[in-house]
Formats: sequence, structure tokens, C-alpha cells
Amino acid sequence: MSLFGKIFGGGSKGGKAATPQEAIQKLRETEEMLAKKQDFLEKKIEQELITAKKNGTKNKRAALQALKRKKRYEKQLAQIDGTLSTIEFQREALENANTNTEVLKNMGFAAKAMKAAHENMDIDKVDDLMAEITEQQEVAQEISDVISRPVGFGEDYDEDELLAELEDLEQEELDKNLLEIKGTADVPLPSVPSTSLPSKPAKKKQEEDDDDMADLEAWATN
Repeated sequence: MSLFGKIFGGGSKGGKAATPQEAIQKLRETEEMLAKKQDFLEKKIEQELITAKKNGTKNKRAALQALKRKKRYEKQLAQIDGTLSTIEFQREALENANTNTEVLKNMGFAAKAMKAAHENMDIDKVDDLMAEITEQQEVAQEISDVISRPVGFGEDYDEDELLAELEDLEQEELDKNLLEIKGTADVPLPSVPSTSLPSKPAKKKQEEDDDDMADLEAWATN
């Protein structure tokens, strides 16, 4: 059985295939396991390096054994690094495929819903409906124009005849005014008296002059 078969628990031809969500979860768990293995190997490599340095001059054989173990741990660590890269790539590809699947599924639902919405629609019926709406709008506009048009209610008169009648009335009024003016001119005015108006008595005139002179002298002396 392959490594991926062991990881996903596969191997049985008749087994049900894992869903994308299940596969992604399995890959994440595997990544976590390998990451822990990385930490373990890095610590072991560090310990073996310390052991080799410690026994480098005192116990050459022990130092060499420590370096051999260190090399094995480094090889395992490199393999795990490669495996992690492969798993990460596979997980990302699976996540993208799952996203695309969900998007396509939702688009399919939307397409079916749109098809159901248009199922009872016919383009010819839509055109007929729009034409009918336009026609009714035109009828409504014509009705509005007729309603707003002034109506005489049967009082259909000749405008020229009305103007002639108005001119006759104006002429009649003008003639009447002229007759009134002429009648006023025939009334005799009062005659101008032929005799002169009586003048003031000479004595009274002299007294008034004396009073004026007295007032003038009083003003001059002040």
C-alpha cells in the first residue's frame, strides 16, 4: 500500500472515495504530524552535535557514532521537508479544486433558478406586452391633452361679429359724450359787469398807510 493510501486509509477498490473536505482535513493532520517529527529530529541533531564535540578529543569512537546518528537524522529531516512540500502542494490544489467545485455548483443552482424564472416567459409575449404598454401610454397622453383643452360648452360665436358689436358700442358711447359736451357749450355764461367795483374809502386807505409807517418807525428805532 502506498504512503498516501496509508494516510487516507484507502487501498480498497470498493471503498467509498473521501470527500474533498475529508481529504483536506487528513492532509492537515499529516502536516501537523510531520511538523512535530521535524522538531524532534532537529533537537536530536543538536544533541548529537553536542555529543560529538564533547567526545572529539576524549573518545573518538563515541564522537564518530554521534556524527553518524546526526547524519541519519539530517537525512530523515530532509525527507520530511520534501514530503511536507508535496503535501502542502496537494492540499492547496485540493482546496482550489474544492472551491471551484463549490463555485460551479452554486452557478449551476443559479442557472437552474434563472431557467425556472424564465420558463413561463416568451419573448414574443414580452414584445407584445411592451407594445401594449406603449400604446396605453399614448392613449393616456391623448386623454390628458383632450381634458386640458378649453371647452366652449356650445357657445360657438363668431369673433368678427363680436368685435363689430363692440365697435358699435364704443362709437355709441363716443357720440353720447360728444352730445353732452355740445349741450354744455350752449348754456349762456354770466355777463361781465360793466361798472367798476367800488374802491375802498380814501380815509380808510390813509389810516392803513399811517399804521404801516408807524410799524416801520418802531422797528427802525429798536
